[in-house]
Amino acid sequence: MEIYKADIEIPINHIHLYGILNIPEKAKSLVLFAHGSGSSRFSQRNQHVASDLNRAHIATLLFDLLTPEEEKVDEFTREHRFNIELLSSRLAAATDWLLQQSKTQSLAIGYFGASTGGGAALQAAATRQHIVKAVVSRGGRPDLAGAALSQVKAPTLLIVGGHDEVVIKMNENAMKEIHAIKKLEIVPGASHLFEEPGTLDEVAKLAKEWFIQYLSSSISEK
Repeated sequence: MEIYKADIEIPINHIHLYGILNIPEKAKSLVLFAHGSGSSRFSQRNQHVASDLNRAHIATLLFDLLTPEEEKVDEFTREHRFNIELLSSRLAAATDWLLQQSKTQSLAIGYFGASTGGGAALQAAATRQHIVKAVVSRGGRPDLAGAALSQVKAPTLLIVGGHDEVVIKMNENAMKEIHAIKKLEIVPGASHLFEEPGTLDEVAKLAKEWFIQYLSSSISEK
């Protein structure tokens, strides 16, 4: 399968964010990855999931929500990783930019958020209700999206490890606030980072099935 792959820079106001864009042949949809605290576009876990999506003819963008300078500051102060307003606004701005580019402007949009990126993805989805057609959160912190949860219109899948008890509770509470199509999947034997054998494969499978179902249906509605 042929894949168009490019390292890209996304201009947002006075900064540039760096990403890896993969567009497989016959792609009709694009999933943007919002990474968790301390992670980046080089996250092996998210690259694993992205590769599975690519094989299903879904384009992916793994990109950094912080600049390299902000990353360095955040390593010591942690002041940016929980700034969901900042992260979600950049995810939304990156979405707007992609919809102006010739290679991506016709693709249906979905979000995949991990850890704190799950909160950012849901908040951004709430601000782009007519654009974002599906959201998947892995070990996410949907609670960080706050009041925006009730504004999410995109079908939302929350995936949590069976051993991640605190985050399970957070996701159960978030389910009560989300009024869109929604589902909570608990992966048995998995911890927060899904490092146990086979657990990340299960995440990729669940995400792929969710995006195929809801991004495909959004394409047929056009």
